[in-house]
Amino acid sequence: MSLGIVFLSEVFGTAMLTLLGCGVVANVALRGTKGNSGGFLMVTWGWGIAVFAGVFVAAKSGAHLNPAVTLGILVEGKRPYAPDVPIDLASTLTYFGGELLGAFLGAVACWFAYKQHFDAEPEVASKLGVFSTGPAIRSTPWNLVTEIIGTFVLVFVILAFGGTPSGLGPLAVALLVVGIGVSLGGPTGYAINPARDLGPRIAHALLPIKGKGSSDWGYSWIPVVGPLVGGALGGIVAKAVPIISLAAA
Repeated sequence: MSLGIVFLSEVFGTAMLTLLGCGVVANVALRGTKGNSGGFLMVTWGWGIAVFAGVFVAAKSGAHLNPAVTLGILVEGKRPYAPDVPIDLASTLTYFGGELLGAFLGAVACWFAYKQHFDAEPEVASKLGVFSTGPAIRSTPWNLVTEIIGTFVLVFVILAFGGTPSGLGPLAVALLVVGIGVSLGGPTGYAINPARDLGPRIAHALLPIKGKGSSDWGYSWIPVVGPLVGGALGGIVAKAVPIISLAAA
């Protein structure tokens, strides 16, 4: 499979992920929508369904949709990125680039879908919250720890899925994301994906959103670094734990 196909697959899959994921946040957070004040549980299920759709769209490339997942597979070193896609520098950068661009484009599409509601929403925090995550209690070390733990769970369990005969695929990953959201999402909003946070945050900074305020770049490194560390740890532990090694054999 060519790297061009890998790139397009990840772009379209990650765009679908962020369109639907940012979309459910917009529906809950923005003034005058049909889903306004639908609550955190609605958001977590919406993100789970967004993952479900994104995994199907990007199935050809292995549906990483997340640089932390790509990094976890690289660190584990037991499998290629996808059938006929070996792990090397070119393929790794292709995944990262496709994921980031797709996340940006999905967020832009979300803004178009909710343009009038963005214009009507007076709270700058609600507008930014559609695009990117933010902490409930701002504390750099603890926010970082939360993102590391959440992403470790995501990547470690995904790698465990890869070694089982269940074939649950998209549904299993979607339910995993819902579980992480309802269990570990409270402190930071569970970015657990550098592209999912950084791509939409760039879109927020560039789009002509009425009264949008700051893009909170001071916090922006946490949902990038935390998930990358968590993804790498997930790959390390998946490689080291005997039960995972036996399952993948």
